[in-house]
Amino acid sequence: MMKPKGRPKKQRVIDKEPDIRQFSPRGKPGRPDEVELGLDHFEAIRLADYEGLEQEAAAGHMGISRQTFGRILKAARHVIAEGLAKGKIIRINSSPDNPPGK
Repeated sequence: MMKPKGRPKKQRVIDKEPDIRQFSPRGKPGRPDEVELGLDHFEAIRLADYEGLEQEAAAGHMGISRQTFGRILKAARHVIAEGLAKGKIIRINSSPDNPPGK
């Protein structure tokens, strides 16, 4: 069995899982493609864009560095933009590495 490369992923604090797990475009025939938004991405968007926290405060809330928070937030915004721009389903998935409430 191979060991994973790089530093181990730090546990991220997720306050609450989202009530709604999927957003689907209307008016597009057939089954649209999907993009996946992880719970840590969802939490970063919630804290920064919905709650209006500064990155430093939001990072502290999640128990990660500001730089890591910035990378997660940038990735989350890209996933959401792709879903909106290309009419894809945006699905929120939990990761086994980051259970909620930890």
